[in-house]
Amino acid sequence: MTLTRGQLLRDLYVAYYDARRHKAMRAYVRHWDADLKDNMEQLCDDLLSGSYKPLPSKCFIVEYPKKREIFAAMFRDRIVHHLYFNYTHGLFERTFIQDSYSCIKGRGTHYGINRVVDFCRKESLNWQRPCYGMHLDIRGYFMHIVRKRLLEIAITSIRKMASHRISKGSPKTWNDVLDVDFICWLTEVIILLDPRVNCIMVGDPSDWIGLDPAKSMLHLADGLGLPIGNLTSQLFSNVYLNLLDQYIKRVLKCKYYGRYVDDGIIVSSNKEWLLSLVPQIQMFLKAELGLDLHMGKLQVSDVHKGIEFLGAFIKPYRTYVSRRTLERIEKKLLEFDFRKPKKIIRSVNSYLGIFQHTASYNIRRSLFLKPEYLKIGVFDTEMTKIKDKHLFFNSFNLQNYEQSIRKESGLQPHFRGCKPHRHWLRKEEGYRQEPVRVV
Repeated sequence: MTLTRGQLLRDLYVAYYDARRHKAMRAYVRHWDADLKDNMEQLCDDLLSGSYKPLPSKCFIVEYPKKREIFAAMFRDRIVHHLYFNYTHGLFERTFIQDSYSCIKGRGTHYGINRVVDFCRKESLNWQRPCYGMHLDIRGYFMHIVRKRLLEIAITSIRKMASHRISKGSPKTWNDVLDVDFICWLTEVIILLDPRVNCIMVGDPSDWIGLDPAKSMLHLADGLGLPIGNLTSQLFSNVYLNLLDQYIKRVLKCKYYGRYVDDGIIVSSNKEWLLSLVPQIQMFLKAELGLDLHMGKLQVSDVHKGIEFLGAFIKPYRTYVSRRTLERIEKKLLEFDFRKPKKIIRSVNSYLGIFQHTASYNIRRSLFLKPEYLKIGVFDTEMTKIKDKHLFFNSFNLQNYEQSIRKESGLQPHFRGCKPHRHWLRKEEGYRQEPVRVV
């Protein structure tokens, strides 16, 4: 397929709406929207002619959940990142193993936790025999990706998958729906970009104090590192480590293995066999990808005593919130400004969304069943959601008013979410209940 200008422009508009989602009121989005048509057509022409060059990124430090250096692309380049993601994520995902959990729709952290629980249950014969989980972590992963090696892996995957069918039931191949030459050119432009060149430093230089130099692109050798903060970096992180996934699954024959970005786990009932895998994995990472295992974080844990993975603490028959996750949440709760109740309700609901996937009812009660939260909202019976107090009671009063009107009119009341009791009678107009005769 050869990409036409009209098709590229339509795809760019789809990417534009993806990039501006939840950011429509930001200054940089409004600046782009002020001359939207000309900006989009100019970007389309730059891409089609091959003259597109990314603009300098903004570099700054974030402190939560831990100190990181972020390189944020300009909005124009974010549109291109979404365009590239929309074109290629389906193709790349066909090459991934099932237990690659990050940046894939429907396969996030909760999916990964449930898969590891399933691994432990099967390998321990339903928790009846000893079972162990070995945690793997890669030292400074994003900062030590070799960009030329990543480009080689990505181009090879695209060329190889181009002749494959899109899905089992589709007669079309990726060549029929993608301009492979254009995709390969754009892959090279995005991967080989050095975000340090002419970058805009945001914040005070003292913000970098305390950041490990190994986790800063400003201190790395040329050709290393992907900028944390770009959508494409998340996708390419999976593409790069897909080689490791295939090696562990196909060569080392690890049946129960999963990975979320650089955080992996292997489950087995044989502790000695797990430890024997470490030198082989270390050699493969060094030789093929130029990476190293973080030996300080490598550990083998007994499943019956509990293993931590993706913010959850897994034990037989139940899953808890990990201590580190709970400590971070408690720290954020202390920063709440109760003069902004709507913002607090959104934040509390996000935390309750994490808690409801674990055995944490008592934790939810101890954290949120307090006067300051009850003044602004109403919790459901299971403490899985909080609603704005005024909206809840307005809805409640409206429902009661509606039911009273129907009752006065002799109509059947609505039963929302529950079945009517036997003593509730149907009193539709023209209906009369016959008396019960005792024989």
